[in-house]
Amino acid sequence: MASLQAEEQRRIVAACFARTGLTLEQLWLRYFALGGDVSELELEAFLQGLVPLPRIQRDMVAHAVNERLEEVSGVRQAPYSRETGENTRPRGPLAALVGLLDGAHRAPPERLPEIIATAGRALDLEITVYLVDHDQRQLIPLPCGPGTDRVPLAIEASTAGRAYRHADTMPAEEPGGPRLWTVLLDGDERLGVLEVEADADTDLHDPALRTQCRWLASLSGHLLAGARTRGDGLDTLLRRRPSSPTADLLRQNLPPAAAATRDVAVAGGVEPVHDVRGTAFDYALSETTAWLSIFDAGRDTTRAALVVSAALAACRSARREGRGLRDQETAVGEALSTQFGGGALVRGTLAELTLADGTLRWLQAGGEPPLVLGADHELATVDSARCPPFGAGPPGRITTTRLRPGDLLALHTEGLSGARAADGARFALAGCLDAHAGHAPPETVRRVLQAAKHHCHSGFTGDAGLLIARWSSRP
Repeated sequence: MASLQAEEQRRIVAACFARTGLTLEQLWLRYFALGGDVSELELEAFLQGLVPLPRIQRDMVAHAVNERLEEVSGVRQAPYSRETGENTRPRGPLAALVGLLDGAHRAPPERLPEIIATAGRALDLEITVYLVDHDQRQLIPLPCGPGTDRVPLAIEASTAGRAYRHADTMPAEEPGGPRLWTVLLDGDERLGVLEVEADADTDLHDPALRTQCRWLASLSGHLLAGARTRGDGLDTLLRRRPSSPTADLLRQNLPPAAAATRDVAVAGGVEPVHDVRGTAFDYALSETTAWLSIFDAGRDTTRAALVVSAALAACRSARREGRGLRDQETAVGEALSTQFGGGALVRGTLAELTLADGTLRWLQAGGEPPLVLGADHELATVDSARCPPFGAGPPGRITTTRLRPGDLLALHTEGLSGARAADGARFALAGCLDAHAGHAPPETVRRVLQAAKHHCHSGFTGDAGLLIARWSSRP
């Protein structure tokens, strides 16, 4: 496929434009409708040979001119940057996003990587999708057609992993040539990264290109997240080892691992991810309030997963009916008594954060005391009084405090703070939170859980659950 020199293409396109009868404004409107993103002034400067345009933008100008020439004479004369034969399909950001939406409609999950790659070609980019494995240690490449074989990449030791850790776009000079790595997001939840390869004459530092890649990654992330709820094709590729039925049940009951509004960001996780037996967390965000909860039914009973799932469902149901912390506590206790005859115990913490002023109300039911880490690295245990588990005694005490902007609130289980090394040393949860609190909440959770796993050599004696929230006051 031969390429046309940029200046020669510009000269011919400008000559063809002169024969269209269009004003510059009319041409710009047609070009903009195709997904063009330079201004009318920049378009005029390009046609006059004063400024260059990227190849994608040149081809959209040519396509806009050709559409008009077809209307008036039935003949296309403006050349594209490559010899395309009869392939005059519009290219550029709009074409890529529309193509992605059209291709994903009713597609099975395992076809999405190929559909995303096809959308990338509308930007003259080669795209490969990598999703994070369940252990959050590797980025797994997904097949998207012949000749796209890749190897998993370590999150801690690759440019792709750095893009994932920082939820950003990173350039890299690699043996196969320069490329971009951009994070795949579903809202604030990180799913993986896109590998973006371009021709040698493409400027990977071009802000417009990076913006287009972020748009593509954002839409791809939403489509992938939705597709994973409809089939197992992608999930199967991310299992690096077998997962217990109990772990699968609990994982399906959890909310997304991260979410945010303009006032608060939350993130959570559990370990051991392939064998969690009785721990779950939950949250709900609104314009005014963040509700947070964590539950722990232990690992020592065969019905722990059912017990903690019942507690989670009862709390959600009460919360969705607009009931407060006390009623949520009552609903959990009643559900446990009704379904398990009063012999099931669940420890946990319920919390309610008012986003306007940072007022925090929480209720403990045998759970671990919440921790608050201030922006000045001052750590506080907001309540140390132990209360009976849900449904096992008098109602828990509701306590109120006030967070400061930037404070990090952590709800956790005893299995995390009590994780022990071979010599019996306990995991220093507070210190680990302090060390990693400078990251975005999803990365803080990942790093803390990885550190706990390393500390006890994956030998958790209790399920490790962590849910954090960072509040920031409105300007």
